[in-house]
Amino acid sequence: MNITSDIWNSPRDYLLARAPDQPVHFFAPAALQAQAKRFLDGFNGLVTYAVKANPEHAVLSNLLAAGVSAFDVASPNEIRLLRELAPHAALHYNNPVRSKSEIRFAHNAGVKSYSVDGFREFAKIQGIIPPAGVEISVRIKLSISGAVYDFGTKFGATPEKAIELLRRAKSAGYIPSITFHPGTQCEDPQAWSAYITETAAVARAAGVTIKRLNVGGGFPAKTAKGAPDLEQFFTLINEVVTKEFTTRPALVCEPGRAMVAESFTHATRVKSINDNGDIYLNDGIYGGLSEFPVLDVQRSYTVLPPLGEQRSKTEISALVFGPTCDSLDVLPNKLQLPSDIAEDDYIVFQNMGAYVKGVTTDFNGYGQLETVTVLSL
Repeated sequence: MNITSDIWNSPRDYLLARAPDQPVHFFAPAALQAQAKRFLDGFNGLVTYAVKANPEHAVLSNLLAAGVSAFDVASPNEIRLLRELAPHAALHYNNPVRSKSEIRFAHNAGVKSYSVDGFREFAKIQGIIPPAGVEISVRIKLSISGAVYDFGTKFGATPEKAIELLRRAKSAGYIPSITFHPGTQCEDPQAWSAYITETAAVARAAGVTIKRLNVGGGFPAKTAKGAPDLEQFFTLINEVVTKEFTTRPALVCEPGRAMVAESFTHATRVKSINDNGDIYLNDGIYGGLSEFPVLDVQRSYTVLPPLGEQRSKTEISALVFGPTCDSLDVLPNKLQLPSDIAEDDYIVFQNMGAYVKGVTTDFNGYGQLETVTVLSL
């Protein structure tokens, strides 16, 4: 992925001036820093950024400039990246599945916080990392609705297992904490309330005073339905923690999508329209639109002709394919597009900062994605 050094006023200015034939990812640093400050000012605890959502250097550098000093990392490569950019940043290794070599790497890199959701994984850490000053954050899962997809299908201990894991962590001399993740794009703040209530019950049953409570990511990003009231989430989290815990733990959150999504848009170009009116773009599910088949949310989008002319206000419902020679490369829902949409028009999708850079492939020779910095989106 190439990142241009020029700064443009807007995606429209760039597209009309340069007429690029490859997909373009537009980044507005001011929007990212504003969202970071929203979390830093509104959340009553430590804000960590989930690097997996978007690991671009420009993103991480702008988050550091905004005051973010801690990061949720999920692999040695993400640890290495942060150690290069911010040697003294706090890193939380909250991917609960790691090989022994990955644990050693993290320990040698000075990582002091690890999540676990199983006895075998805890035993691996215990066999490699001395307990002094090291946090073990037990990850729990509950059957709670409200998210687009549930991380509990892959990660998390039941409350019963979490009780025993907490006891073992404390007995071994580690700093005992709890973490959870309500699921991606969780629009129901009551999911956090239910999780916090359960974590307090787990800690009491274990007889353990936890040092910190990580309330995870999952905070919703803006969709076509509008922007979420994140402050409502922050307020509720703070109130429920105060209510449920006799000894209040320090709070941690790890937003990824909600931190970075709104600071990017993604421009695709119409490369062909077939006789049935189906649209073929220069990007699809093997590229920057990879989340469309798995994340069932409505994204806003606009159509921009290459000369900036107006398109018809009459709309058609069109099936949209990506550029590869694979019939699976199709968007799951039809798009409402101008009836006179034409080849070389751009379709610009909003709120596209998360899970584009890290998952774009070069299947069929596509995937050449340029990142352009703009003052505003």
